[in-house]
Amino acid sequence: MKKYDYILIGSGPAAYKMSNLLAGTTRKVLVIDGGEFGGTCPNYGCEPKIFLEGATRAVLQSQQLLGRGIKQAAQIDWHDLMTTKLNRFNPWPAETKAIIAKSHDVEDGYAHFVDEKTVVVNGHEYRSDHIIIATGQHPNHLDIPGDQWTHTSTDVLSLPHLPQHVTFIGAGYVAMELATVLGAAGAAVTLIDHSDRPLKAFPAKKAAVVKKAMEERGIEFLFNTGVQAVQQQDEGFIVQTDHGEVPTDYVVDASGRRPNIEQLALDKAGVQFDRGGVIVNDHLQTSNPHVYAIGDVVSRPQAKLTPVAEFEGQYLFDYLEGHSAAAIEYPTIGTAAFTFPEIAAAGVTEDDVRENSAYQVKSFDLHYASLAAGQNDQSGRLTLVFKDDLLVGASEVGDYAADDINNFLPVIGLRITGEQYRQAVITIYPALADKIASSLN
Repeated sequence: MKKYDYILIGSGPAAYKMSNLLAGTTRKVLVIDGGEFGGTCPNYGCEPKIFLEGATRAVLQSQQLLGRGIKQAAQIDWHDLMTTKLNRFNPWPAETKAIIAKSHDVEDGYAHFVDEKTVVVNGHEYRSDHIIIATGQHPNHLDIPGDQWTHTSTDVLSLPHLPQHVTFIGAGYVAMELATVLGAAGAAVTLIDHSDRPLKAFPAKKAAVVKKAMEERGIEFLFNTGVQAVQQQDEGFIVQTDHGEVPTDYVVDASGRRPNIEQLALDKAGVQFDRGGVIVNDHLQTSNPHVYAIGDVVSRPQAKLTPVAEFEGQYLFDYLEGHSAAAIEYPTIGTAAFTFPEIAAAGVTEDDVRENSAYQVKSFDLHYASLAAGQNDQSGRLTLVFKDDLLVGASEVGDYAADDINNFLPVIGLRITGEQYRQAVITIYPALADKIASSLN
């Protein structure tokens, strides 16, 4: 049995961050992964998704400018786009594994615990006083008749041919972003969701703006609708719902994501978990004092995002290496859906404080600004939430909402007053400065 100072189960952003930091020490480290090295984000998540968004944005912005200086809208060549995407991303798992292997031992395979300090991979036993679970999440799979005909977001991100009609089950981040891409490429798109609105992580009125824009491009929404089965027919499929049938060529199960814990045999290590993932304390330690968890596999209220995972990897390295004994304290976290228009938020939103008089809410229509007018962005709306003269939250819908909200993160996180901001910063004009004018007064 080989012994290590650290065993990292997983190689996604959280584990990759920690393994890079440990590479600068003399610690003996083993990194185990049974999937693609690098995890979800660079292989079948945010990185390839944002790559496809580049062409998508160009097409949709050109459509938005027809008759306003643009004579012909751009079009997506799906085959060329996918070929370019695959050429870029297919080498990444091997490259990531090779980078890790320069400093640490690696093992291809799925690990499971046999006791509180020991895991087994491919029949080999490994032992450590510090085992870190960083296995991430995977797409949920609805247990319905015909579920063998459904696909995942992973499949869509490497889809060789564009179907004529795509039906998504779900209307969260994944479904809305991929529906935007496929719709821009020319597919007819239907989204089915059991709730009454899309993008429930964002303010309702701003999510409604995104929905309306997508509907105007021909994307169909069916809310308060449950999917009962998927049935194959001679040409395509039928999605059976409690409100009728939806003929389609391709079905994507985008009903959510689940933590990758099934194969770990956590009970053998005495590690507690729930439906959200592995339960940890404020030092990312599990119920087993020798086992920790970082990244999307952790059960926590904070958004499951790549930067949050990397933050946890940095924190755990500092804590276990004795650089800090403090409990983890999460900073202000920004999040966005790369639809068109985009939607983004950070901190407290207007929906959180609708009936709370301790907060002041200011909203701004952005389409009057010269920048938005030149881009014909008629959707832009920014909302800022203040408490005791401090900015505590921001949300926006618009063509560049993610970048705009990123500009507010330091103001929120550093607790800067409007006066301090004005004395310290003069922003580039006419960009965000043109949009928000004196909003921080």
